[in-house]
Amino acid sequence: MQIRDLPYSDPGDPDVRSGPRFLLWLGRNQIRGQLKSMSWGLLHQCSIAGLPLVVGFAVQSVVDRSGGRLALAGGMITVLGVLIAVGDTMLHRTAVTNWITAAARVQQLLARKTAELGSALTRRVAAGEVVAVSTGDVEKIGWFVEALSRFVAAAAALVIICVGLVLYLPSLGVLVALSMPLLALAVLPLLPRATRRADFQREKAGKATELASDTVAGLRVLRGIGGEELFLGRYRRASQEVRKAAVRSARMWSLISAIQVLLPGVLLISLVTYGATLARDGKIDVGQLVTVYSAATLMLFPLRHFEEIAMAYSFSRPSAQRAVRVLSLNRVARPSTVDAAPTGDLYDPATGLMAPEGLFTAVVCGDPDEAGRLADRLGGHAQPAVTQEGEAEGAAAPGLPSVLLGGVPLDELELDAARTAVLVQDKDPVLLSGTLRELLDVPSSGRVAATDALAAAQCGDVLDALAQASVDADGDPMNTRITERGRSLSGGQRQRLALARSLVTDPEALVLDEPTSAVDSHTEARVAEGIKSLRRNRTTVAFASSPLLLDLADRVALVHGGTVVAVGTHRELLRDEPRYRAVVTRETDDEIAAAGPDMNEHTDTIDTIEEIEERA
Repeated sequence: MQIRDLPYSDPGDPDVRSGPRFLLWLGRNQIRGQLKSMSWGLLHQCSIAGLPLVVGFAVQSVVDRSGGRLALAGGMITVLGVLIAVGDTMLHRTAVTNWITAAARVQQLLARKTAELGSALTRRVAAGEVVAVSTGDVEKIGWFVEALSRFVAAAAALVIICVGLVLYLPSLGVLVALSMPLLALAVLPLLPRATRRADFQREKAGKATELASDTVAGLRVLRGIGGEELFLGRYRRASQEVRKAAVRSARMWSLISAIQVLLPGVLLISLVTYGATLARDGKIDVGQLVTVYSAATLMLFPLRHFEEIAMAYSFSRPSAQRAVRVLSLNRVARPSTVDAAPTGDLYDPATGLMAPEGLFTAVVCGDPDEAGRLADRLGGHAQPAVTQEGEAEGAAAPGLPSVLLGGVPLDELELDAARTAVLVQDKDPVLLSGTLRELLDVPSSGRVAATDALAAAQCGDVLDALAQASVDADGDPMNTRITERGRSLSGGQRQRLALARSLVTDPEALVLDEPTSAVDSHTEARVAEGIKSLRRNRTTVAFASSPLLLDLADRVALVHGGTVVAVGTHRELLRDEPRYRAVVTRETDDEIAAAGPDMNEHTDTIDTIEEIEERA
């Protein structure tokens, strides 16, 4: 796989049983790249290892006053220099290719999982952790995959050099061969502690990233309540904890590096002392001593790869474990038994909520969290089960029946068919960066034009603002770029653009969670009328508590305690259902009890207020 061939047509099915198994799976899927890198690494290392032999040959030629052998040694050094340059260049090229392609594979896997789970992902895994995995963790995983082939080449080169020295000069070669395993494995007892410190540092860094991500996402709210300094102080403390953990981890790695400098230095001193004694006694030639000493010195370079692979694994293992935690989440679905997307009533057996086909149904929940969970269920997003420790698992809660569309369980539909049939827009929709035209260029039925969707969502002022910000001569708002998450727009403008995007999609059933929560009452009434008009004869479900929207719905369902307890029109429920009235009018229990016999008069007053608001 070359960089120019990215992205992968299919990144594969990863082994998510554990972090090490995931790293092994990545290595297996890049076996050709690993073999290329290892081959070039062997050429590079062995060419370097050949230099001491040639240098010793040249020194001995000078001692023996042989010009021919000295010229031959010069030619051999030139050839080795060329091989070293070629091997180093190609090793770097193939190693970086392995790094980038491995990181790209992980990013594609994460993107695919994000698209599969949708909004349910951030309810199972913190948004900050997803960001950490897709940025820093991906880089560290790629680092280990890249370093693995270079390590194998270095280990093979050490074995070859040790065997060669034993055959070339047993008296000194045996000393070097016996010392190499000790030098390579001397830091092994320190690695568990270094790994634990690295894991602790990664954990602290992940928490700091999550805190920063959550703070940035809620910055507008924090400014409104004056909580910026509070969260800034929290992030400062978290960043200081990361710094302290990083310093502790660096101390351990510096100790490992010091040991890998000290022990080879002791070996070289011993080798020179013993070799000089043998040369003085005439047992070995000066050239042989130079050869062995040079070889032992150059062996320190491949030894460095042992430290690097240990460090790469220590940092990549927790990163791989975090990636596995995201990639192991699954959308709970049985094998599809339905060929086409069904049509009909949208029904939730768990709560008894029925949204008849072709009608505008409003749902009122006293608990906003309950409304969010029910909206997810209507879209086929199964809620995760919760363990005794309170951690969300990937499986759906046992015994919870699937939502039905036209009598067909959504769990039995293919993911694409389910998303085409039912679309859920949550209360905090995301706008991706790009032009307005690109924002509205989404898979759709083709029956709703972008202009009609924008008009229904009351986006006139948004279009005017984008036209003024347009860099085109004609001031076309459709070509104006929208910043990431629509940060250049107000909350109400973002919400209406997201609503227009959902209306353009025109699904069989559209589920809206508080679609007008960020707009004023006048705009809210017009948006509600626009939704009802554009979605005529299409199934629409809106979770809301605003009387202006509820009064336009064909039917209203009250959900209390996870069950539908009342169904009717807005005015009927306002008159007959105290629990509904308490949610919609924000009345307390004491106020409801005090109203008592005057309830009809109270209802008439509310009707009068609503009529005044509608006329306004």
